[in-house]
Amino acid sequence: MAHPLTSTLQQLNQIILGKDTQLRLALACLLARGHLLLEDVPGVGKTTLAHALAVSLGLKFQRTQFTSDLLPADLLGVSIYERDTGLFRFHQGPVFTQVLLGDEINRAPPKTQSALLEAMEERQVTIDGATYPLPEPFFVIATQNPQHQIGTFPLPESQLDRFLMRIELGYPDANAERAMLVGSDRRDLIAQLGASIEADALLAAQNAVAALHISPALLDYVQALALATRNHADFAYGLSPRALLGLVNAARAWAWLDNRDYVIPEDIQAVFPSVAGHRLPTRASGRPDPRSAAELLSNVAIP
Repeated sequence: MAHPLTSTLQQLNQIILGKDTQLRLALACLLARGHLLLEDVPGVGKTTLAHALAVSLGLKFQRTQFTSDLLPADLLGVSIYERDTGLFRFHQGPVFTQVLLGDEINRAPPKTQSALLEAMEERQVTIDGATYPLPEPFFVIATQNPQHQIGTFPLPESQLDRFLMRIELGYPDANAERAMLVGSDRRDLIAQLGASIEADALLAAQNAVAALHISPALLDYVQALALATRNHADFAYGLSPRALLGLVNAARAWAWLDNRDYVIPEDIQAVFPSVAGHRLPTRASGRPDPRSAAELLSNVAIP
């Protein structure tokens, strides 16, 4: 029997052409209750993917354009004094949504980037000593341009570690690109999409993913991969326990998308580059090399 998100994948494939693996990874990230970082050159569909995902899942969507003058209050909200009541009233910012798209997140200064740390980790926001819960589910999709482009601020390690996955869309193949050239604008097609799953069903799917079985032997495999990153001479540091928890949850989500109630080694291998790639800065450059995570898989034996 097809899983409840089959129609979601079909809808997304009509908008983002020729990127089935990346779309499955994005859905797996949401099912694992993680946040997604899309890094690529401008114009390959990062924002379109985020918008299409929110609409297909029937979730409330807010988009914030990160700029050099964006302030934390512009994201989180602000307390405003009301003369009639003599009290301060909190006005929610765009973070109070189910899917928040932070567009070009690395164009904002570090102080504004760090405003999302509590929201992404604890699903809440603290303003003026008061704590406000965020909606369920809460999913951050951030896009960033390559760091060598002008006007970018590198995301600090603490911020990168809050993103479960980092995905590159890349350029479409020739057939997909031709289909886009002769078809309708992708953004116009989003307006024709309908919600393919209810919010309650999505939350139930997230709970089902969290309950998927993973054998002790596969947990040994996960720990062996972590040890390989921590002992690797080229890496400044290895994977954190938070990264390992995310890897296990992402593998469970990948298995669930394949209609299985158990995890196999191939599930871990499928999600490992996206989960680990942005968390392994090299000693030489101080920046992650996406190829390093893929190379590790060939050096660690499968149980």
